[in-house]
Amino acid sequence: MESAVVVRRATIDDAEHIARVRVAAWQTAYRGLIPDEVLDAMDAAAEGRHLAGRWERLHADPRVTVLVAELDGVVVAQAVVGPERVVVPERTDENVIDDDGAAAQAPAALVDPPRGQLYAINVAPQAWGRGVGTALIALAEESLRAAGFTTAVLWVLDGNERAAVFYDRRGWLEDGVTQRDESLTPGHPLFERRRVKHLA
Repeated sequence: MESAVVVRRATIDDAEHIARVRVAAWQTAYRGLIPDEVLDAMDAAAEGRHLAGRWERLHADPRVTVLVAELDGVVVAQAVVGPERVVVPERTDENVIDDDGAAAQAPAALVDPPRGQLYAINVAPQAWGRGVGTALIALAEESLRAAGFTTAVLWVLDGNERAAVFYDRRGWLEDGVTQRDESLTPGHPLFERRRVKHLA
């Protein structure tokens, strides 16, 4: 029997598990899209400590929600949502990658009404194809609606076809806006495409 997916709000005790999921997901999904030296330098233990240390600051805005998904009691995926942001390059530890939507970002240009953003969604490779991403993004969208957003955006790395298909099927469609961003990979700019979904 297939294990049921449990999706819930994360707590600070999940920080280490979130980091492990993110590193595993990045090192598999982005191999060939991001330089190997960047992926191989990722340090889950350091990221976990970093995330735990900034947990309160991350949640200073009540519209920011961190979610995790579990299989058999083990965290296998994570997602973060909140108000739309633009990335500001700011690194304190070259081996720590932040895609959790917190302080290393600044408000986006004013949009009326304000839009939400899916900052990150990562699923550990061993949980791919088991309905985890579907369950997680459903709660992420519900969290955005609960925060009052009727439209939300996300950014997808160019060439990440697996993600593109996943988002297409769930109504997150490209709007033609692109950006070059190296906030998560200093010295290695990434080309990203924006997707938008109407949540109402």
